[in-house]
Amino acid sequence: MSIRPVRKKSVSKPVIEGAGVRLNRAFGFGEPSEFDPFLLLDDFRSDNPEDYRAGFPWHPHRGIETITYVLAGSVDHGDSIGNRGVISPGDVQWMTAGRGIYHQEMPQGDEKGRMHGFQLWANLPAALKMTEPRYQELKSGDIPEITDDDGTKVRLICGAFWGARGPVEGIAADPVYVDVSVPPGRQKTLPVEMMNHAFAYVFAGSGQFMNASPPLAVPTEDLLTEQITYSTAAENRSLILFDKGDSITVQAGKEGIRFLLVSGRPLQEPVAWHGPIVMNTQEELVQAYRDLEDGTFI
Repeated sequence: MSIRPVRKKSVSKPVIEGAGVRLNRAFGFGEPSEFDPFLLLDDFRSDNPEDYRAGFPWHPHRGIETITYVLAGSVDHGDSIGNRGVISPGDVQWMTAGRGIYHQEMPQGDEKGRMHGFQLWANLPAALKMTEPRYQELKSGDIPEITDDDGTKVRLICGAFWGARGPVEGIAADPVYVDVSVPPGRQKTLPVEMMNHAFAYVFAGSGQFMNASPPLAVPTEDLLTEQITYSTAAENRSLILFDKGDSITVQAGKEGIRFLLVSGRPLQEPVAWHGPIVMNTQEELVQAYRDLEDGTFI
């Protein structure tokens, strides 16, 4: 196996979205080719209802898929084609906006006011930009949870991993989306498809993502010191973008580490992006906003 070295490390940044929701953006509105086919990852997490109760009122999407994964609290949602529901702890909503949809998402804290979830945007290829909108709504019990012999746990939302397959189907970029928990002090190597772009987002604990194996000639007593050169430290809200390879290796810290590991096949298509709409050309983007103005968007 070839370990993927760390290409870049960053920390998610505070932003305000929707009607005044305070959240942390791991990436988005930067260079889309870096994370292709993914466009944006938001971490909305707070114990203070004032940070999230205004929510994300009615807004449009076209040309993308939005993936909402809730860990604490819940999100009430509705859309322009009549869907209504609640995304509860452990649930996932995978929405393919396709040719156009209006929807709203209103976070609700738990009995202690806690709210925590993620929203990931995945791009659609040109051939599917104007497809019919659809939902794949998954309850927590629908998502496979696999525990390895060393105690490492994986919740498999999408794609093939450790001989199992996640429940989300029919996604163009054939992504893998897993929630990984590695116990304290454990080192774990996890497979990643060679041709995919891949990133990890840490949201609990800390650890080291290995860049390469230490030289065999290093004496035993120097091994731990020498490993630092060959690893990148990661803690809460760290985003790790990986280079090429077919696996990643993580060394969990004393509290363990929990992170999202996401990979997908790059679309390698031009991106024309403004707000909640992502197309391939500027002309298509202008037309989408014309459709919004003249009432033909949906």
